[in-house]
Amino acid sequence: MTTMPAVNTRLASISDVARATPSPQPTHLSVPGSAPAYRHPESDRVDSAIIGGPHVIKESPFYVAKPFAGKEAQMEEVMDELDSRGFIPDSLIQDETKWFYNTLGIDDQYFATESVDNIANHILSIYGAKVAAFARQDHKFELRLDREDEDRAVYIDTSVPGIANLRGPQYEERIDTKYLNGSAPARAYRLETFRSITRPVDNVAEEEPQQFRCYFVYKCDFPEGDVSEDETDMLKISDKRFYEKASENTKNIYKSVIELATSKTSGPVIDMYEIEGSRERRLVIAYRQGSASNYFSALSDLYHYYGLTSTRKYVEQFKNGVSVMCVYLSPSPKSSKFPPIEHSIHQVIKEASLLYCLPQNIYRPLFAQGELSLQESIYAHCVTIFVTHFLNRLGPEYSSLVSILDDGNSAHQEVIGKIKRRLRQETFTRDYIFDIISSQLELVRQFYLSFASTHYVPAVGEDASFLPTLSYQRLKSSTVLSDDALSKLVKRNAANDHHVLVMEAFHLFNKHVLRTNFYTPTKVALSFRLDPGFLPKLEYPQPLFGMFLCVGQEFRGFHLRFRDIARGGIRIVKSRSQEGYNLNARTLFDENYNLANTQQRKNKDIPEGGSKGVILLDYEHQDKATVAFQKYIDAVLDLLLPGDIPGVKNKIVDLYKKEEIIFMGPDENTAGLVDWATLHARERKAPWWKSFFTGKSPELGGIPHDEYGMTSLSVREYVTGIYRKVGISGSEVRKLQTGGPDGDLGSNEILLSNEKYVAIVDGSGVLHDTNGIDRDELLRLAKERKMISDFDVSKLSAEGYRVLVDEKDVVLPSGEVVENGTTFRNLFHLRSGALDQIQMFVPCGGRPEAIDANSVGSLIRDGKSTIPYIVEGANLFLTQEAKLKLEAAGTIIFKDASANKGGVTSSSLEVLASLAFDDEGFYENMCVSDGKVPEFYTKYVAEVQEIIKKNAYLEFEALWREHELTGKPRSVLSDELSNAITNLTEELQNSSLWQDTEFRDMVLSEALPNLLMKKIGLEKILERVPVAYLKAIFGSYLAGRFVYEKGVSPGQFAFFEFMIQKRQGVVVK
Repeated sequence: MTTMPAVNTRLASISDVARATPSPQPTHLSVPGSAPAYRHPESDRVDSAIIGGPHVIKESPFYVAKPFAGKEAQMEEVMDELDSRGFIPDSLIQDETKWFYNTLGIDDQYFATESVDNIANHILSIYGAKVAAFARQDHKFELRLDREDEDRAVYIDTSVPGIANLRGPQYEERIDTKYLNGSAPARAYRLETFRSITRPVDNVAEEEPQQFRCYFVYKCDFPEGDVSEDETDMLKISDKRFYEKASENTKNIYKSVIELATSKTSGPVIDMYEIEGSRERRLVIAYRQGSASNYFSALSDLYHYYGLTSTRKYVEQFKNGVSVMCVYLSPSPKSSKFPPIEHSIHQVIKEASLLYCLPQNIYRPLFAQGELSLQESIYAHCVTIFVTHFLNRLGPEYSSLVSILDDGNSAHQEVIGKIKRRLRQETFTRDYIFDIISSQLELVRQFYLSFASTHYVPAVGEDASFLPTLSYQRLKSSTVLSDDALSKLVKRNAANDHHVLVMEAFHLFNKHVLRTNFYTPTKVALSFRLDPGFLPKLEYPQPLFGMFLCVGQEFRGFHLRFRDIARGGIRIVKSRSQEGYNLNARTLFDENYNLANTQQRKNKDIPEGGSKGVILLDYEHQDKATVAFQKYIDAVLDLLLPGDIPGVKNKIVDLYKKEEIIFMGPDENTAGLVDWATLHARERKAPWWKSFFTGKSPELGGIPHDEYGMTSLSVREYVTGIYRKVGISGSEVRKLQTGGPDGDLGSNEILLSNEKYVAIVDGSGVLHDTNGIDRDELLRLAKERKMISDFDVSKLSAEGYRVLVDEKDVVLPSGEVVENGTTFRNLFHLRSGALDQIQMFVPCGGRPEAIDANSVGSLIRDGKSTIPYIVEGANLFLTQEAKLKLEAAGTIIFKDASANKGGVTSSSLEVLASLAFDDEGFYENMCVSDGKVPEFYTKYVAEVQEIIKKNAYLEFEALWREHELTGKPRSVLSDELSNAITNLTEELQNSSLWQDTEFRDMVLSEALPNLLMKKIGLEKILERVPVAYLKAIFGSYLAGRFVYEKGVSPGQFAFFEFMIQKRQGVVVK
């Protein structure tokens, strides 16, 4: 039975608005006055717009199919074939065949490419459906016909125009999934679809007349030769069939949108054409291939929602990586219930950009049924993500338990952590939250209305005498409830306390959104700048300064920072299984918070505080890391840059009312994407584009951490420091390392070290040799950045082995059988026996909390640690509880916040150079050009390396000294030292000391790199670098030098004495 969309009262209430004046709301890229005039091909009209529009053109087909010369002869063969099969009566064969050939509107290309046998099968299927319709009591005609091949596909369906049939075969979703989503220049598919103008059975009465919808999919055949992504020569980039049958007008239209699509990444390019003397409207949409899964099928739900139907649809693929969709839209038979097409078409255009961000939101079925508008469904999708991460599920009992237990007892803290994870996991599952929200749609609508009333920005003309868009009318015609009224409505409608808790989270979300790009005309993902004040202090004791939530089709992600000026990397988290994804989704925010908090402690030597961004790929989109990263960055930029292009990037409602700058860098799975982010920020005219990302290529002034071993230099200072203090030679030490020779930290640790490697664990598996892994082979892998899967196993001793993650039932030299390589890899660092003779363990990679208070027992035997020395190179590899247990068992351990800080120091000094130089000086001194490295760049990198080693040495000595004086665990001292420096930094940069210019200049002269001082001079640096940044340098340098010298708990006169010594430097000068 066909599903009828619910009558939407919000649409019905505005369907009778005067129709005489069309809305001025243009397509997203067509705002009058926004660009030079554009004369459309074959049109006398001149439009002042980026694309121009809406365009009025004369009725003419966009495609002119080449006639199939053999059509008549083929028809005769088909009739002969049908006659031979004997199913259709002889008297009807000719009528049925001609009806199929001439009245369904099927393109001649179908007949030219299909076999006689297949065409006969299709005609028989349709005839059979007609016979069945007569036999049915409701006389309903239904046909489901499909044939799929590698290079083509045909689908024929019956449906009621303008109505989404959710119980049908879902051919459009199948086409999306099987052909369009994966289209790329190397393997692309184009689509043509037509709706018949006749009914399948003329003399059968149907309550809802059906029509045929035919879909034809063809594999693209592009011209030979490579083309670049910005190539727009239609002859070079077009499929040969398209180029042959498309009119010159169509080629020019497509070329205009392709040119814009290749020059931007801020969502789809949309243009609209009015057909002169007709109510038909044609939408042309261009977007990057692979950037919007299921967009084709989702678009049908959108125009159906507004009472429109399509007569023809085309999806064309181009060799430069652009997809173009063309949709012919007309009012549906039941369009009297909806606003007129002259009005609703602009809302379709407006929401097509929003749909592009999330074609497959979890509430799409409710949208397709008319229960929610597109905006409401996507809003609900975003809030659902918010709810899953921030619903306070712990309750007062948890708070009481925390207050009773000893926060200094690691065992107590481990139990608390497990209880928290269990409560979050089992009390409110994702499905349970979805069910609750789906049962409270009226509340969803009210909360969306409250959200929209705050953040919706009227487009050009909406507040004038022109007919406004439907979004604007909804806001003006509906009552926005107050906060108290919303809370009362929640309690009145809720079925139980769980419903109240979930729906109140909508209220929490609305109250804490300070900025959003939800209503920005063009966007690629949704972003929200949140006030983090709603986070419970019990769970997140260190308050965040800023929080961003980004939601896209392929991902969700956060960016968290602890100070206004903060620095940290952006990482992408991938999942090997659905179970792994569910775990990653549950822990996403906590992992992000902990990483940023670690970064805050790690950044003690630099002016920036700690931040981190984490992007979690949806399980279905594990291959879309680059797309997700680009969308995440662009969505964040939407909230950092002023909207100054009407119709493209409008101004947004800003409740924060302060300018923000975010400093980012590379991290897990993002190292190769940094250059794109830098150039994209420049393209979007960000004034701080040079400093936006660190770790970029030398051609853009970056200092690559991996090439110069910046992070490893700091880690090595701690490793060699231990050897120095305990009086052993590194060459005699047996070593375990997680994170292999393919990674930044892992490869450089191998290249810089001289220990005897016994075991290495990386993403591909485990390599172990109790006699020592061949060093030359390891060096080869490290230099080539290859995993241990490329290790030449012939160079292992008789006792050595390699077990890869995909291997099963591997027999080790000892006779032990490894049943599952992945499990063996994941738990190898806890394996007894194999690690008994390990002396140094340096984690350079691996998932956070790989060793916790529960699993750490595997490394302790008879109260004594089996590994004497650990330097935590990888962030959060061990929990604090695990570190404390290991220290109590005798391990000398230095945690990540101390050891792994070389990279952030390098990044900070890279940013300082970009801020201190003007553009000309930056290009001359910091950018490698044509392989030529500037002399200044080479010397500056060397100075950065020395600063990293010096800072690591100072902290190592301070921690060693403090441990000997106090007996406190080094893991505790590391946090105390970091907190002491960061707290003192805050006080110093806001103190009156900054006003003492002579003292200020003396401190900055010490703190700033010598080369920058000599090249630019302090006066110019003070002029160019933001004051807030310089104050942070001033404070962090003084605080660091004081704490490293005097300790974390100096006497009350210690700072006074320290300042006297510093001021003596001014007097002497």
